[in-house]
Amino acid sequence: MTTLTIEDLAVMLLPGQPIAGLDLGTKTIGLAMSDLGRRFATPRPVIKRVKFTQDAETLLAFAEKEKVAAFVIGLPMNMDGSAGPRVQATRAFVRSMSEKTALPFVFWDERLSTVAAERALLEMDVSRAKRAERIDSAAASFILQGALDRLSALARATLPDLDA
Repeated sequence: MTTLTIEDLAVMLLPGQPIAGLDLGTKTIGLAMSDLGRRFATPRPVIKRVKFTQDAETLLAFAEKEKVAAFVIGLPMNMDGSAGPRVQATRAFVRSMSEKTALPFVFWDERLSTVAAERALLEMDVSRAKRAERIDSAAASFILQGALDRLSALARATLPDLDA
């Protein structure tokens, strides 16, 4: 397993390969999947965390079923850009996953993704109880959508200039 930059991932991916987004929490792992064209992120049911081995098996079973080519995992940086204990925990999770899979991981700055997800769920008038069970996957969807938008911008930047 490799940790890639989003630019490296853009070069590595083949057409039609979907990617997954992850929002790593202490109690759940939020999941989102891209479509085959990598334009849209869709939330998926959360994984309830048990212990690392079981969490990894569940995540890898999901990846195999969905034919995931890579994971984009939210990196919970502090608002001032510093790395706190949650960043260390996320990096440790990815290091541990490297022993279990060859699938690449891309770290994605997730500042405000949970805030944006909460706001979107509030705008959809989702009840407090339903928000609690959907927030992590909605945040994973925001994380993945940011990465998909960046991949799209990178693809446009490498296209030949047709006006020349």
